[in-house]
Amino acid sequence: MSDPIGTTIDEAELDLLAGSEFLRLLGCHFDEAGPTRMTGWLEVGPQHHQPFGLLHGGVLASVVETFASVGAWLAVRDSGRSAVGVANSTDFLRSTSSGRLDVVAAAVFQGRSQQLWDVTITRSTDGRDVARGRVRLQNIDSR
Repeated sequence: MSDPIGTTIDEAELDLLAGSEFLRLLGCHFDEAGPTRMTGWLEVGPQHHQPFGLLHGGVLASVVETFASVGAWLAVRDSGRSAVGVANSTDFLRSTSSGRLDVVAAAVFQGRSQQLWDVTITRSTDGRDVARGRVRLQNIDSR
């Protein structure tokens, strides 16, 4: 995968991302992966529901965190650093129970020690926002 400015996620890195049981459970797919913009999607269904048959808000917050975290990591990985989320504020705008949701994440601020990302999740059927989130991340030295 590559973004418009040439950053790529190679096969080993894709394996690293796919190695997370949690990400497999979420079912996130990345279409565009770069240090300032991430796009992708997930197909939601009963496996993502809360007890009342609707998409669980925790799934949406997790998707917001996932897309922001991967983009933030891409922004600092070449310096031997990583990025960890320190705040996630996700607003749930519309309920949904099944179907494809499209995700767009964009860097708002990328500094030496912190990053800020905005993420929008929309229903692909009508383009209406389901959730919007903002994630603040700390750039740290990899261990």
